[in-house]
Amino acid sequence: MKTILAAALISSALIGGAAFAQSPPPASTAAPAATAQPADKMMLKDNWRASKLIGLNVYNEANEKLGDINELLVDKSGKINAVVVGIGGFLGMGEHDIAVSMDKLKFVEEPVKTSSTTTSTTPRETTTGAASTNTASRNTKDWVPDHAVMSGNKEQLKALPQFKYSDYN
Repeated sequence: MKTILAAALISSALIGGAAFAQSPPPASTAAPAATAQPADKMMLKDNWRASKLIGLNVYNEANEKLGDINELLVDKSGKINAVVVGIGGFLGMGEHDIAVSMDKLKFVEEPVKTSSTTTSTTPRETTTGAASTNTASRNTKDWVPDHAVMSGNKEQLKALPQFKYSDYN
């Protein structure tokens, strides 16, 4: 008899707990509803996502690839103090990291134009000689530029002091 009574109490507690978990929270503890207005989104339309800037290719004015963005260094207020650009190298090996201020980079939203690049009818899709890069999925509202441009060539930039994150690397 005791086991039946104990089983009945445990099962009623479990059923009651499941029913209680499904009830909505009181109105006073409910989180305020987010009120995203289309106007709010429009205020941010000319911004870029920092996470998408990392890995962005960097070219010079002659459309020669210099390297890519490895890191954005941000101060405590959120201002970008420096951009770490990896110059040269192959798959990260032999790369020379330099830190430049944000004003040294010019961000471009159009694909790199070279003599061997042909543009198809799809916006932002280019086909180059041996390799093909499909950027058709990108559009002007994708929150990321196509590439960055900075002055200099690989030799000049490799002559700059190497940026190190700490004394250990």
